[in-house]
Amino acid sequence: MSRSQLPLLAVALVIGALATLLILLRNHRPPAEAENPPPPPKVDRPVIEVPESDAPPMPELAEQEVDTPESPMDALQNAGVGLRSANPGELIGKIGEALEAGDFATAGRLIGKGALDAETRAKLAAMAGAGPLRFARPEPAREVGEMEINARSRWALYLDGAEPGRDRIFFDLVRDQGRWGVQSMTLPPSADQPVPKAVLVDSLGIADAFLQAVLRQEFEMAKEFVDSSKVSDAKIAGLCILFEEGGYKLRPQKPLRAMFQRENLSGYLTNVLAGDGSEIAQFSMTLQRPEGEPNWKVAEINLQQLLADYARRIGGGDVHYTPLLKNPKGGDTLVLYFDFDTATLTPRTERQLGIVADLLRTDPGKKLTISGHTDALGTEDYNQSLSGRRARSVKEYLVTSGVAEDQIETVAAGQTAPRQPNFTEDGEDNPDGRRVNRRSEIYLDF
Repeated sequence: MSRSQLPLLAVALVIGALATLLILLRNHRPPAEAENPPPPPKVDRPVIEVPESDAPPMPELAEQEVDTPESPMDALQNAGVGLRSANPGELIGKIGEALEAGDFATAGRLIGKGALDAETRAKLAAMAGAGPLRFARPEPAREVGEMEINARSRWALYLDGAEPGRDRIFFDLVRDQGRWGVQSMTLPPSADQPVPKAVLVDSLGIADAFLQAVLRQEFEMAKEFVDSSKVSDAKIAGLCILFEEGGYKLRPQKPLRAMFQRENLSGYLTNVLAGDGSEIAQFSMTLQRPEGEPNWKVAEINLQQLLADYARRIGGGDVHYTPLLKNPKGGDTLVLYFDFDTATLTPRTERQLGIVADLLRTDPGKKLTISGHTDALGTEDYNQSLSGRRARSVKEYLVTSGVAEDQIETVAAGQTAPRQPNFTEDGEDNPDGRRVNRRSEIYLDF
């Protein structure tokens, strides 16, 4: 082929390629059939209704990323070392505020990881899951007492509306370089757990549980925490009467203060206020843990200071006007007083007898002796009769309160057993002495 024929050949090849492309395009079928296939034959199928709760999640929702708040468990997991405060009450109060707000991250930072072990975290998260935490007003945070003066203290957050035994979250605090921090945290039993006699069973926990039972006038519960061979039932009943009649309540600041702490022996000073909160009275308790036994028991209650305050407050300054006396036969005796020349029970005496009735109803085997007494005014025969009526009025009240009649014995002592002189040394009348002698004594011979 000559060089002059090459351009003609190139033109022919291009024309041939274009013709081939046109043929292919004419024979190619459009994609519409593939994109729109004919519908399948209709088949009747039953309609299945899926309950809303069992319906699967919508794909578009399942595929979306949703920002969820940090769970209580996760928030508490990152608690940190815990914060310290110069004011322990303020620290516990802030913890309560954070828990009420559901701010577990802040609560965890305040409490600290040292007090939030895995079990405590799980239990606290479960409490939060059961509903918002609400604490009592106006004082949600209250001090329980000191284990070591100005060094170790126990506080509690009171849950609003909870029953005794489930109503407090406890915090043991330690003081370091003038600032308080949480050492341990103890939660109340959950709803599916039985209520223990005492949530905390160290000496302070038992002392506090005993006092709480006395304040609620729960004699049988209070008795669970004492060594009955050393603390009489009459003394427990007398303490219940003192709190009820004197209107005493535990002092908010340091209600229990440790006097000494030994391995198996502890002593506490109990600080109480009068009903109006004006003045302070005190009494001491000694707790003992028998060798080889885990349980602490109240082994001694010294009520001298409290009895003196009661006599001054209720008895008009007469130190002998007391609801609790030593019995010559041993043990303690409850004393009820009467107005001049009457066997009628006063409202105060009836309240005292209500406590005794509760005590006796719990055990039909318990016996008591009621002795009636008078002052020396009047004839011996008249006073003998009057003392018998006083003893019987006490018995009748107890019987109408549900105590079996055969549990009670009465004795009419007349004017033969005065507690105080009816007359002064120079023969003058002694009204204060006579007032103390107008009484009935209840000797609990258990």
